[in-house]
Amino acid sequence: MKTLGLIGGLSWESTADYYRLINTSIQKRLGGLHSAKCLMYSFDFQEIAALQHEGKWKQAAKAMADAALKLETAGADAIVICSNTMHKTAEDIEQHLSVPLLHIGDATAASMKEKGISTAVLLGTAFTMEQDFYKKKLEHSGLTVVTPNAEDRKVIHSVIFDELCRGIIKNESKERMLSIINGVNTAGETGIILGCTELPMLIKPEDLDMPVFDTTHLHSKMAADFLLNNI
Repeated sequence: MKTLGLIGGLSWESTADYYRLINTSIQKRLGGLHSAKCLMYSFDFQEIAALQHEGKWKQAAKAMADAALKLETAGADAIVICSNTMHKTAEDIEQHLSVPLLHIGDATAASMKEKGISTAVLLGTAFTMEQDFYKKKLEHSGLTVVTPNAEDRKVIHSVIFDELCRGIIKNESKERMLSIINGVNTAGETGIILGCTELPMLIKPEDLDMPVFDTTHLHSKMAADFLLNNI
């Protein structure tokens, strides 16, 4: 089995889900007492969130690259960023690595294409929904990407940072999120991307009539596949 390097704490709430999902996948595939070989660098998310909101992405990218190099030096055969938003720094990180970075956008796009989806409703932080680093990855795979309107994007961003990243789950926030999703105008075969690794804490596939793509789950599966030499 290969060894995985996880960059976590972005927030720790979803990092815990990554650790659980990856280990569960390995145990199911190999049986017995098997679990994943992995290393983790966990940030103090308060520091990273401050850099995000202050627009200090170069500083954030340096911190992320330093973490990735520490994991590679410690023996990681690939790097996983346990966050959608921090994939904004993916290209900067890759320039410093000699091992692959497993991109969450690739895992998501591949699953959507496999299921015949043509239009993706992208939900996530304001950074993910409004900047192009994530959209371009999906569009290069042939997907049309749409997002909620500006007011609704603010609501989603607030729910993520003020509630989910703090482990707070509110029924009223869930209902508001579902209303936002159902209000987005789309065409063609449409899928919903939970493009923040905390969103699956609130939104479940059974909550919607459209296909839901849980990026935390899809990225964790990609990681488990890598560990077992399946990709």
